[in-house]
Amino acid sequence: MLTNDQLSQWDRNAFFHPSTHLAQHARGETPSRIVTGGKGVYIEDRDGNKLLDAFAGLYCVNVGYGRTEITDAIAEQARELAYYHAYVGHGTEASITLAQMIIDRAPKGMSKVYFGLGGSDANETNVKLVWYYNNILGRPEKKKIISRWRGYHGSGLMTGSLTGLAGFHAKFDLPLPYVVHTEAPYYLRRPDASMDEAAFVAHCVAELEALIEREGADTIAAFIGEPVLGTGGIVPPPAGYWEAIQSVLERHDILLIADEVVTGFGRLGSMFGSDHYGIRPDIITIAKGLTSAYAPLSGSIVGDRVWKVLEQGTDENGPIGHGWTYSAHPLCTAAGVANLKLVDSLNLVQNAAETGAYFLKSMREALGGHANVAEVRGEGMLCAVELAKDPGNRVFFSADEKVGPRVAAEMLKQGVITRAMPQGDILGFAPPLCLTREEADIVVAATAKAVSTVLG
Repeated sequence: MLTNDQLSQWDRNAFFHPSTHLAQHARGETPSRIVTGGKGVYIEDRDGNKLLDAFAGLYCVNVGYGRTEITDAIAEQARELAYYHAYVGHGTEASITLAQMIIDRAPKGMSKVYFGLGGSDANETNVKLVWYYNNILGRPEKKKIISRWRGYHGSGLMTGSLTGLAGFHAKFDLPLPYVVHTEAPYYLRRPDASMDEAAFVAHCVAELEALIEREGADTIAAFIGEPVLGTGGIVPPPAGYWEAIQSVLERHDILLIADEVVTGFGRLGSMFGSDHYGIRPDIITIAKGLTSAYAPLSGSIVGDRVWKVLEQGTDENGPIGHGWTYSAHPLCTAAGVANLKLVDSLNLVQNAAETGAYFLKSMREALGGHANVAEVRGEGMLCAVELAKDPGNRVFFSADEKVGPRVAAEMLKQGVITRAMPQGDILGFAPPLCLTREEADIVVAATAKAVSTVLG
């Protein structure tokens, strides 16, 4: 093991890592992994450890590691034109092509794509567009955004506020005004264990209606939600949830933002989670799977209804005052074009559906009967194993027991990367969409062994 070399010292002395215990890392009390390569569903570190990445980086390396089709496209674009801005009508072949490819794949009723770099800045864009939209319509008081507890929408000021996880609020003075939260569609943690799914959906709707009544529908601009809760626990919605929620939003003239940063481009076994669940969004947030993280790129897909008002606004007020220097960056959009071509040619959406179903079934068979497994859930190429002290009575482990992180650490010893999700002892899985059944078997076996090692 190379632990005292200069690179490790630089890592602890100079590198500010996100989502990291800063003091422990700086003191050398926590491990530092320097990743050097990757192929398919595996990464390799500089010490020669080969690890099956069952979380695809951060849900994002959908086509797998080492795809030369994308790296070659980036290099070719860099040789031809490394950068030009997208302001005042400028574009490149890559950015224009990718925008059309996205619209061709998007749910019905979507109009244009605004490009950013990450999901956080895309959701910041979305909030600004929603505010602009209501100002143009002469409704300046209609500005609040409803999010959900346990939702994840970014780490910026407004997007961190939209995120419904305590760790993203604590000591940051978040959430900011204009953001309010409602019930998460998390059936396992329903307030009354006697509720069936239909009763729980009715409860979620009632909570939303009560929130709108308290705040005033004339003050609420939009509702934002992930088709499947991601970082909040990888939680698919109960049957009928989205249709019931949309009915409320439509009745109160509240826009719907579908945050598809995780679910877009195949992860659920459908091109978009909105199509998967019958969601009719006004704006869709995309990132991760857009380039499979080979280059940073995000997008806000704007629906017809919103776009018409944005056009009206520029007729009345001149050019829209919003832009990022790196919007539609040529290298990133070239990566996006090559990535979406691979998603199609490798049939990854269908593989996410079929291999994902096999993966979930296998995980349920291997772990469903364990005394400390409260639930094995998932959809497409998403899966979660939630652990509890007494699942039957929904008694969960205390946070200081660190059961989830301990199981994840045990899996790492077996060469498999999972993610211990926040606010619970939840093992999250979001493998590359190219995962095979044989690789799924490796992940399932490692999970079962790790749970048994830690919990018996």
